[in-house]
Amino acid sequence: MEEIRRAAVAYYENLPEEKKQYARFIFNKMDRNRDGRINLHEYVEYLKKDNNTVFTHPSMFRALDRDGDGSLDFEETITLYYILFSGRALFCKCCDTFLADIYFSCFQCFCLDESPSTYDICCDCYGGKRFTHHDDAIFWDNYTLLSQSRSLALEAPVQKRRHVLKTIGMIVQVTGIVVGGACLASSSSCSIM
Repeated sequence: MEEIRRAAVAYYENLPEEKKQYARFIFNKMDRNRDGRINLHEYVEYLKKDNNTVFTHPSMFRALDRDGDGSLDFEETITLYYILFSGRALFCKCCDTFLADIYFSCFQCFCLDESPSTYDICCDCYGGKRFTHHDDAIFWDNYTLLSQSRSLALEAPVQKRRHVLKTIGMIVQVTGIVVGGACLASSSSCSIM
């Protein structure tokens, strides 16, 4: 979880002011008793109302509670904000563990299948062969998959490459991922490469 926490802080620091204010708004909305801390009950109630019940398991709350004091301060909720709004909310298809670190995805499902599922599994399930998937499945870890996907996009003919990069730009815009203070997809002169 520490790597995601670091990414979340970097993500938050580069958000435009309006998105930072929205993160604070979300925190205040969760903090029902206005004590500046979010307890497990407030956390679960907010996520149930927001239809994010997958995060209501107490183990997720404990993972977010960096100092172990039984509540979340604003800095600890930045990680939750990042997970929810960056699309980083991934769970192992086999054991339902939150994928906080390196994980494996089926290459065919990720790149070739039109299904929304990429069949992501944790290292333990992959290494221990505790999963069932199609027989010809090729699994790559998330870092290799990202790198290889970019390489494949760059090798594509220019017209197809532009389509792929435009699609990536739209995904970036929808999730609100910000680089250098400006959304990549919002600038017509901005280059993704």
